[in-house]
Amino acid sequence: MSNHMNLTLKVWRQKNDKAKGQFVTIQAKDIADDMSFLEMLDIVNDDLTRKGEDPIYFDHDCREGICGMCSLVINGRPHGPMEGTTTCQLHMRSFHDGQTIVIEPWRAAAFPVLKDLAVDRTAFDRIQQAGGYVNVNTGGVPDANVIPIPKRIADEAFESATCIGCGACVAACKNASAMLFVSAKVSQFALLPQGQTERYERAQAMVDQMDAEGFGYCTNTGACEAECPVGIKLTNIARLNREYLGAKIFRQEDVHN
Repeated sequence: MSNHMNLTLKVWRQKNDKAKGQFVTIQAKDIADDMSFLEMLDIVNDDLTRKGEDPIYFDHDCREGICGMCSLVINGRPHGPMEGTTTCQLHMRSFHDGQTIVIEPWRAAAFPVLKDLAVDRTAFDRIQQAGGYVNVNTGGVPDANVIPIPKRIADEAFESATCIGCGACVAACKNASAMLFVSAKVSQFALLPQGQTERYERAQAMVDQMDAEGFGYCTNTGACEAECPVGIKLTNIARLNREYLGAKIFRQEDVHN
C-alpha cells in the first residue's frame, strides 16, 4: 500500500529564452510515493489545467531512462538525488511529506530555455552530425570472427555508446562543458576498427563544433561523471584529448597512405 504526501514545489517558469524567468511556488497534494517524478508533475499539471492556469512545460518521451529527454535539476542535482537514475526513473519515495522541492532546467548558454523546464539541446545533435558517424560501406553482415576485437575493447566501446545524450554532464559542470558527451561519442568509434577511417577528422570536427556551440572548457572536477545517469567515465575525456592531439599532428590521408 502506497503512502501519500503533500509537497511544496518551487518551479522555474519562463516563457522562452528571451523572457525573464522566476521561481513559482506550487503545492503538490496527495502524491503517492510509488509515483515517478514525472507522474507527480502530470498530476500537478492536471490540477493547474483544471484551475485554468498554464501547465508546467517539461520534456519527456520514453520514461524508461533511455531517451535522455527528462532533463531536470532537482534540488540542485541533475536528475535528482539518486545515483545512476534519470528523472523519469526517480520515484517519489525518495522524498518525504512536507518537503520543498526546487525544480530547474539545465543551466547552460548552449542549452537555451524553450519554456519553463525544457531546453533546446539540438547543439548535441549538431556535434554528432559533425563527426559522430562511420562513413563505411559495410555490405552484408560479416562473420563475427572476421574482425577479432578483444572483449575489453568491445566492452569499453559499448559502455561509451550507452551515453543517452541527456546533458546532465553539462548541467553538472561549473563551466557547462560538453567534454564527457563528446568524448563518449568519439570513444565509441575510436575504439573499434570500423571507426578508424575518419578517426582524426572526427575528433577535430566534433571538438570544433562543441566550441562553436558555446560550451565551456573542461577543468577535470569530475562532476560530470558523478551525475551521469548511465555512468560514462572520465577516461573517455583522456581518450578524446589523445585523439584530438593526434588530429593536430597527423592528417587523415597520411595515416592511410
